[in-house]
Amino acid sequence: MTIKDVTNQLEELAPLSYAEDFDNVGLLVGQYNKEVTGILVTLDTLEAVVDEAVQKQCNLIVSFHPIIFRGLKKLRGDTYVERVILKAIKNNIAIYSMHTALDNVREGVNGKICEVLGLKNKSILIPKKGVIRKLVTYVPESHTDSLLEALFDAGAGNIGNYSNCSFRSAGQGSFTPGPSARPAVGKPGIPQLENEIRLDLTFSSDRQNEVLQALFSHHPYEEVAYELYTLNNAHQLLGMGMLGELEKPLETAKFLELLKKRMNVSVIRHSKLLSETVRKVAVLGGSGAFAIGPALAAGADILVTSDLKYHDFFTAEGKIVLADIGHYETEQFTKNLLVDYLRKKIPNFAISLSETKTNPINYF
Repeated sequence: MTIKDVTNQLEELAPLSYAEDFDNVGLLVGQYNKEVTGILVTLDTLEAVVDEAVQKQCNLIVSFHPIIFRGLKKLRGDTYVERVILKAIKNNIAIYSMHTALDNVREGVNGKICEVLGLKNKSILIPKKGVIRKLVTYVPESHTDSLLEALFDAGAGNIGNYSNCSFRSAGQGSFTPGPSARPAVGKPGIPQLENEIRLDLTFSSDRQNEVLQALFSHHPYEEVAYELYTLNNAHQLLGMGMLGELEKPLETAKFLELLKKRMNVSVIRHSKLLSETVRKVAVLGGSGAFAIGPALAAGADILVTSDLKYHDFFTAEGKIVLADIGHYETEQFTKNLLVDYLRKKIPNFAISLSETKTNPINYF
């Protein structure tokens, strides 16, 4: 099994096209065609993690956070980032990062937090825009159904809980084949009018290659007329953060006690506790100040996140409780999620959960 075989499985869970534009995801160190001897899953890639990979004979590290985030201009070992990369290269260890690609899927970071907290009726807090594509093409009436079936099989036409969605409109296409053309209908040099069906279908950006391949493989025309658009519609099943509901409402203080226990934290920084009970909970793993507005708009009673600054707490406006439990703490179960996923996808293979503590923050 090669590194590419493993990353293909990971990208079924979290396609890299779902990552935010500022992010740096994918294979950061190494080559896709290398054979895998073992996989080590971690939240952060530090020198100690590379040492652990060497000890466990793992030559692929699957890391949530990218070790290379901003551009590197040198590799001398002056910083921890440079030292990690040098050590990984020296020991022939590849490093693959998922980061915001995994943040944006329902079964990712925030879905795991909801699972740990026992939340029900889950939905995306901030649906992602720019990941829905629209295909328009024109096909002879006689080939409409066969082409649609191929496009559906490739992943087009899925909208929320609905599949095989399309729009058809009838019209006439006109064309004149050139002297060297081999037209499916008509003859070279003679203008042709053909009864055609215009097809409109949407699909998620990660399926674009498969959808286009199906279009070209199953369309009868020598030259396929088609149009691709990126829609600004929000994808309701992808995005940052999640909303969920507790089975039964809890007083705010009792929910914070539950939060400490389930998330294994000793300290919670929070805004003023409100007298109302907590039922609807918003969660966003990692730095989540930007989710305060959406959580308020969604009617959440509390937002569980991290890295809130002093002035962020004022934006609660006495309408929502903000609970900052720590960056590492919100994402700590992500590596367990990935190990469980990989062991199901690649059974009977050496997949290890890193035992190295990577949280740089300590509490006294």
